Amino acid sequence: MKFKELREAEWEFIKPYLPPPASTGRPRADDRKTINGILYVSITGCKWVDMPRAYGAPVTAWRRFKNWQEKGVWNEIVRLLRDKVYAEGKLSLETVSIDSKTVTAKKGANASDTTGITRRKARSSTLRSVARVYR
Repeated sequence: MKFKELREAEWEFIKPYLPPPASTGRPRADDRKTINGILYVSITGCKWVDMPRAYGAPVTAWRRFKNWQEKGVWNEIVRLLRDKVYAEGKLSLETVSIDSKTVTAKKGANASDTTGITRRKARSSTLRSVARVYR
């Protein structure tokens, strides 16, 4: 999937659901740039440290992603987007597909038997959901 920055309409939809910045302390980094950085990492699959500096500091994007995930911001945005596209007739629940893979550990299996599985890092399903809804 190719990464595209948020369009104006997408940004205007998301903006009202973001937590407000703190009233004291240092000014918060630009939300739109930071969200574009979060989406960049999610869609391209790169490491946070490899996120382009045009989207701000990778640590800032990671922290914001983590904080908003803990507060349920991403789930709320995904829910609202789902409801919006369903109401517009762009989403049909007639055909639903769930993709999963289950790997069972055999009796007596040790860590070296499953290194291919344990080395893979699973990305957050919430972040993937946000990226899928946008693209």
